[in-house]
Amino acid sequence: MPVKFQPYYVPSESPWPLMGALGLFLLASGAGLWISGLAPLAGPIVFILGTLVMIVMLFGWFGNVIQESKSGLYSAQMDRSFRLGMTWFIFSELMFFVGLFGALFYIRILVVPWLGGASNNAMTHAVLWPDFIPQWPLLLTPGGIKTTAISWMGLPLINTIVLLTSSITLHLAHLALRRNQRSPLTLWLGVTVLLGIAFLILQAWEYSHAYHELGLKFDSGIYGSTFFLLTGFHGAHVMLGTLLLLIMWIRVQKGHFTSAQHFGFQATSWYWHFVDLVWLGLFVTVYIL
Repeated sequence: MPVKFQPYYVPSESPWPLMGALGLFLLASGAGLWISGLAPLAGPIVFILGTLVMIVMLFGWFGNVIQESKSGLYSAQMDRSFRLGMTWFIFSELMFFVGLFGALFYIRILVVPWLGGASNNAMTHAVLWPDFIPQWPLLLTPGGIKTTAISWMGLPLINTIVLLTSSITLHLAHLALRRNQRSPLTLWLGVTVLLGIAFLILQAWEYSHAYHELGLKFDSGIYGSTFFLLTGFHGAHVMLGTLLLLIMWIRVQKGHFTSAQHFGFQATSWYWHFVDLVWLGLFVTVYIL
């Protein structure tokens, strides 16, 4: 019996990949200029410009994909391609955070004891930093700058509860979609979006508290840099996830998705649950341990 092949839809040429690359370049350049202080005026402008380019690119690209899907251009083979693509994307994000966690544990387990004179390194310890105390978090830099560690109580614990709750509400929304219950779907998905926004607001509040009241900054030694690097990159992922959830909420209002076909929603839920799991790892390793 001959095998039946389904036609594979090949989209036409698109400007969105190039625009996405340009937006990422502007974001990275603007953030570097802004944080380093090399261009205190141009840095924020370039960063905001990159953000706007990324927003236009995302809405434009999503719009094209939605139109193609609603037009019936996608086959089962195309659906499998989307699932594989999203799976590999989340895997690449996982490897990204594995690298960041690896750097954190390398510093804590190997570098800090080595600087403190472990492994027959007493001579280097005496020459490089004789007053160094091998403990974590490092609250005293070589320049004598003192900082204060962030406690896991308070805002970090509240943000953990917020994200865990958002995973529950998103799961409830997914169940409602599979049962074709539009009102609960709209309600729980909207609550999830609001929880994502709440997390970002609370994280900004935490950063302001750390900067102004605790003296914890990006240049406050290795503890400050690793803290802001890990939590900041996660915050960027939460921002992207919240934007994706908002787009899904708008699509729900327009009557998109059915109980049988809703991979756009499903892919977003995969990403959001992944971001929540990463935060649990951050909460334990950065704030508690």
